[in-house]
Amino acid sequence: MYKLPFNFSTPRLLRRSLFAVLFSSSMLIPNFSTQPAAAQVMEFCQLSPKAVKEKEELRLSALKGNRDAQSRYQKILKEHAEELQNCRRQNWPQTQAIWLRLYPCDSQPGAIDQIMDHIVNSGYNQVYLEAFYDGQVLLPAATNPTVWPAVVRTPGKEKVDLLAEGIKKGQARGLKVYAWMFTINFGYTYGQIENRKDAIARNGKGQTSIEVVDNRSQVFVDPYNTQAKTDFYRMVQEIMRRRPDGLLLDYVRYPRQAGSDSIATKVSDLWLFTPAIQEALLRRAKNNKGLELIRRFLSKGYITTGDIREVDQLYPQEDEPMWEGRIPPVADKSLLTANDKQPILQSDLWLLAVAHAMQGILDFVALASYPATQNNIPAGVVFFPEGNQTVGKGYDSRLQPWDKFPNTLEWHPMSYATCGNANCIMDQVQRVLSMAQPGTKVIPALAGKWGEPITGRPPLEQQMAALRRFAPQINAVSHFAYSWQHPELDGQRKFCKSQ
Repeated sequence: MYKLPFNFSTPRLLRRSLFAVLFSSSMLIPNFSTQPAAAQVMEFCQLSPKAVKEKEELRLSALKGNRDAQSRYQKILKEHAEELQNCRRQNWPQTQAIWLRLYPCDSQPGAIDQIMDHIVNSGYNQVYLEAFYDGQVLLPAATNPTVWPAVVRTPGKEKVDLLAEGIKKGQARGLKVYAWMFTINFGYTYGQIENRKDAIARNGKGQTSIEVVDNRSQVFVDPYNTQAKTDFYRMVQEIMRRRPDGLLLDYVRYPRQAGSDSIATKVSDLWLFTPAIQEALLRRAKNNKGLELIRRFLSKGYITTGDIREVDQLYPQEDEPMWEGRIPPVADKSLLTANDKQPILQSDLWLLAVAHAMQGILDFVALASYPATQNNIPAGVVFFPEGNQTVGKGYDSRLQPWDKFPNTLEWHPMSYATCGNANCIMDQVQRVLSMAQPGTKVIPALAGKWGEPITGRPPLEQQMAALRRFAPQINAVSHFAYSWQHPELDGQRKFCKSQ
């Protein structure tokens, strides 16, 4: 028998071999819950249209150099920050966050002010600001110590620090600003660095993630690779120097494959075929028999009765093949033939391979979050509620063991289900709550837009009302994303000519 630490939703018989441990204000409109949907768009501590208009006029006038407007603008920012803080304290949810990506165009004067004002106007008191995405880092090009290119690469703007500016301007408005980062997904640019090729995750079919992910921009790394860990850790340290209010780790998983490949059922489906992850797997062997069988299993994807007999002959002084977490059958071993042992050992080796891949994710999260927790900055993990489940005899190919993330981290489940109403979204939230240990801070991420349905999801106010009824103990929620709520502005920000 083989024991895993991962708490999957599995049939009773399969669970026996999976459960256990393997390795060691007048301006703020109140919440009128009885209003019809069209009026409810103005709920959740959103600023009144009059207050929004007044602030925007002052911002534009201040941008043109009007000193009186500049003074009045700064004053109204403080007033709105206080109003928002009071309203959020008195209304559910006390924390309402939004996900935000900045672009090179946001380096233009007044751009970040406008964005942060929009966020306050909509009743948000937290921002998840994307600091690393698509193989680019939100650090100034002139002082970027990482191996990734800076987001802003416009000539003459080498010293622009959008991350520091975003944090500063958000905090000046009473917002808490988290740094949100892609994690195991290092981006296409990393895959083009010649001396980092061994760090790129590879499956047993000879594929890297760039060959299996549709948009061909994602490059996932081997979480056991020392160079990859060093590169990412240094970047997190640099981001933490900007003193964000928190750190969010996204893409804490392996790539999701399409069709039948979305379920991992054999060794070649796993991302175990780079040097570092294989070396670490072989180190889990507890004796020579175990080591040799792991080698053969990796090379072929299975072991035969002949393999078992050969290994017995090679190491007659050893009893059972052993590796970390393995619990041999209690039956009289002398009565077990190689034929009897083969299905047991093959099953145990498969479970070892899956657990080893997942353990890499857990270890990488611990490493990546350390610079934040070391400085008493909250850290969280972003995940799919279904990313850790079994499907038949296989596993979701993302191999995302979120139920084993520590409860010292915030849990941010991406509750993005699409069924035309909020029921399937609440099912995802329920799945996470049922597996969370006491004391875990669960902060669901909802995808949508105020006032109208989008991409098969009901308006945000309907999702929020459902969540409040279903899980009133949850008092922090996030919304994906700013770009969905301001699509026209987002398009302009993406494609303007940065000056």
